[in-house]
Amino acid sequence: MRSLTAILLAVALVAAFTFVSGCTGTGTGDVTHLRIGYQPSTHQIAHVTAMEKGWWQEDLEPLGITRVTDYEFGTGAPEMQAMLAGDLDIAYVGAAPFVAAVSSGLDAKIVAAVQTQGSDLVLRTEVPYSTPADLVGKKIATFPPGTIQDTILRTWLQENGVDPASVEIVPMDPGAATTAISAGQVDGVFLPHPSPAVIAAEGTGRTVVKSGEMLKDHACCVLVASGSLIREHPEIVEQVVKTHIKATEYNLGHKDEAASIYASKTGQNVEIVKASFRDWDGTWTADPHVITTSVVEYTELQYDLGYIDKPLTQDDLFDLTFYEKVRA
Repeated sequence: MRSLTAILLAVALVAAFTFVSGCTGTGTGDVTHLRIGYQPSTHQIAHVTAMEKGWWQEDLEPLGITRVTDYEFGTGAPEMQAMLAGDLDIAYVGAAPFVAAVSSGLDAKIVAAVQTQGSDLVLRTEVPYSTPADLVGKKIATFPPGTIQDTILRTWLQENGVDPASVEIVPMDPGAATTAISAGQVDGVFLPHPSPAVIAAEGTGRTVVKSGEMLKDHACCVLVASGSLIREHPEIVEQVVKTHIKATEYNLGHKDEAASIYASKTGQNVEIVKASFRDWDGTWTADPHVITTSVVEYTELQYDLGYIDKPLTQDDLFDLTFYEKVRA
């Protein structure tokens, strides 16, 4: 399992993701088109708010950006494969797939946090649960190998004396996993919000463990900038961080509006989105200092799981200067 690049590539091919041609990249010269990757999760609602309110375009236009396009991914693995291919400038993504991608050669850095915790282990209503040992022989859908959810679930099982191989862990994106538990095709799922709230609203499953109980205060999604954008256009990266902070703080102060914006963007039921905000154990934050220790710990967990060849350091993963300059 040492070659996560092969896993990422396979998932990316299955995703069959096609980018708009003619994008202005970040290799040389001026950047006029900024390409942002994200996933349809309330974890990454800062991007959704900034996009739908026009803040990305408005704030970046003075720096020569004439077009901002966002690209949706089901999970972090194909998103990071797209960034490895040079098809994204900015990514909202889980810290763990970012770690795996850096280990595979990605030239990029985390420039801000997005949120912490916020995923649930959900079992079908009729599946009994009292301890992790009850999951032996069960079929659990979660994100693919090398992602936050896969890393935390496998580590938590091991720490509780359960061999992950004794649990059938099936890689799925949130939409497929939500459908699978509703159809009785899996016994449970381990997914980020709002998926647990969607399943609860359907009455087909209930949360038995929250991710913060598995790994307290763990980092989840992060804001990543490509290395070329950082080196050649630091002013753009600085503004990206400023806009991200603005959107994060706005969402914290206007949760109902944030829920409506997210529901409109994704087609989710707004009341379920609001329920997700109430029920999750996550917190939105832009401050990267609160997640540095946790992200570095992921490199050790992924090394133990055989996903990467060696643990990485904070300097390998973070560039804190943009956030510090904005906050100074």
